[in-house]
Amino acid sequence: MLSANKSRGQARFNKVQALPAIHRKLLLASVFVVAAALLWPTPQEFSSQRIPVALDIESLIPNLSDSAPIDVIEPEKPSFERIIENGDTLGHLFELAGIGQQTMYKVLEADLNVLALDTLAVGNRIQFFQDEQQQLTKLELYFNPAYQVVFTRFDDGSFGVEEINIEGIWQNRIISGEINGSFYLSAQRAGLNAREIQTIENLLSSKLDFSRDLRAGDIFNVLMNDQYIEGESTGATQLQAVRINTRRNNVNAFQNVDGNYYDERGQGLASAFQRIPLERQYRLSSRFNPTRKHPVTGRVSPHNGTDFATPIGTRVVAPGDGVVSMVTNHRFAGKYIVIEHDNNVRTRYLHLSKFLVRKGQRVKRGQVIGLTGNTGRVTGPHLHYEFHVNGRPADPMRVSIVEASVLPKNQMDQFKQLVSSKKMMMDLG
Repeated sequence: MLSANKSRGQARFNKVQALPAIHRKLLLASVFVVAAALLWPTPQEFSSQRIPVALDIESLIPNLSDSAPIDVIEPEKPSFERIIENGDTLGHLFELAGIGQQTMYKVLEADLNVLALDTLAVGNRIQFFQDEQQQLTKLELYFNPAYQVVFTRFDDGSFGVEEINIEGIWQNRIISGEINGSFYLSAQRAGLNAREIQTIENLLSSKLDFSRDLRAGDIFNVLMNDQYIEGESTGATQLQAVRINTRRNNVNAFQNVDGNYYDERGQGLASAFQRIPLERQYRLSSRFNPTRKHPVTGRVSPHNGTDFATPIGTRVVAPGDGVVSMVTNHRFAGKYIVIEHDNNVRTRYLHLSKFLVRKGQRVKRGQVIGLTGNTGRVTGPHLHYEFHVNGRPADPMRVSIVEASVLPKNQMDQFKQLVSSKKMMMDLG
């Protein structure tokens, strides 16, 4: 019997082996399916094996009422805040905030290194922070998303100052237009503001008479660089290149990596700067030092300028062409002047004895603007001279300035590549 079964099994096996490969695979798969179906438990079998267990859901969830409280740190709120309006004065702002005059003078003393309070303008924001005793602990000035100034009170009642500069993202903007009327109105219609138009006219004034050389139909292209912080424009712009095509000739200007402007042949357009705003060399009594420490307190008290030991009445000259943006008298800086130059440069002159220019006046390189003195908080007569590039202080004795009217030959290859790139960008407009 066993032999017969074995023979029948062998015969079946031989039949299976004789099947085509695909049929053998299908047969094997069907066997597995049937076996799985037989072995799989029925719903009744599964349910009959269940063992009910009571779950204490509350024990599985943390008792939030017994846990440590979560501290939520709320941002510090100012005791007084104001958007600067026409007619506001520093004394009035401190009075509105309930801060005494003596505290205001301590803040002004700290501001000597920055002179930010003098530059507050309509639309800027000022915030006062006070403790429980109504003492000023912090003062914040908000100029734009890229620039803020913070004054913080120390334990001895004095104040420190910190400038907050945020680089942000710079994006190119191409402006193109056609002359129809004056260049000013045509450029304004194309999207340039008054300051940008003035920069272009000042830069090209030696190459082009804007009132007589332009005709209807002439074309202009401008490449600007605009600063953004988290998608919000800060209002800071830089002129990268400009090209004006007239019927007679083409005029252009390109900003080089040194920050100065040249035509496409490398000829300088902005008048050269002189490094020292004096008619002759005087002894340097204190150098530029942004990390200088106070000799008594040990705190960082930056010296953002260069001091020249000069006798009272020494003539101070403009180191380059520009427009006088401020002529004022400060409790600690004394009589001082600020000049805005065409290539994103600002210069300051502190502790003067006499002004020889007025606000809004355009000055030329070498023009006498004032006389040195010892006004304000000083230990002796001297000129404190500051040189700012793109809103930040720089060492006037080391900063790169235009001292020659033509780019050196060893810089021309790099400059030509820059010109080619900016021309292509302007062509897109």
